[in-house]
Formats: sequence, C-alpha cells, structure tokens
Amino acid sequence: MTAEWVSALGREAIMLTLMISGPMLFFGLLVGLTIAILQAVTQVHEMTLTFIPKILAVAFALLVFLPWMISQLVDFTTRLILSIPTLL
Repeated sequence: MTAEWVSALGREAIMLTLMISGPMLFFGLLVGLTIAILQAVTQVHEMTLTFIPKILAVAFALLVFLPWMISQLVDFTTRLILSIPTLL
C-alpha cells in the first residue's frame, strides 16, 4: 500500500460522497431559494415555513435517486473489496 494509492482512494471516496449527496442538496437548495424569493415578494418572514418543503424535497430526491446511489456505493465497495488481495 503506497501513499499514492491511499491518496487516490481518499479522493475517490470524497468524490463519491459529493456525487451521492449532490442531488439531495440541490433539491433542498432549489426549494429553499424558491421559498426565500416567495417570502421576500410577499413579505412573510416566517422561519418555520421553509422546513417542511425542504424536508419533502430532500425526501423526494432520495426516493428518486436511491437506486443510482445504491449502485454507486455497491460498485465502490466491490472495487474496494476486490483490491484487498493486491494490498497484501
């Protein structure tokens, strides 16, 4: 196990984490910005108004992208497990 291999593995793990969390963060951001614009236009500044739509948007994104997320995690884990013999 070399330093380059560990660095590449860490980089790949971080990129996978960003790819997997990206859709949920994007949907939450989109709904949050939409509600913020509506609050600014209507001058209704209720803090609790944003929580439920954001939670629903993130849950929707999770349901839609869950099969893709699981396949990405399974592929990464499979590659990691198959590389164990080369480390010894």
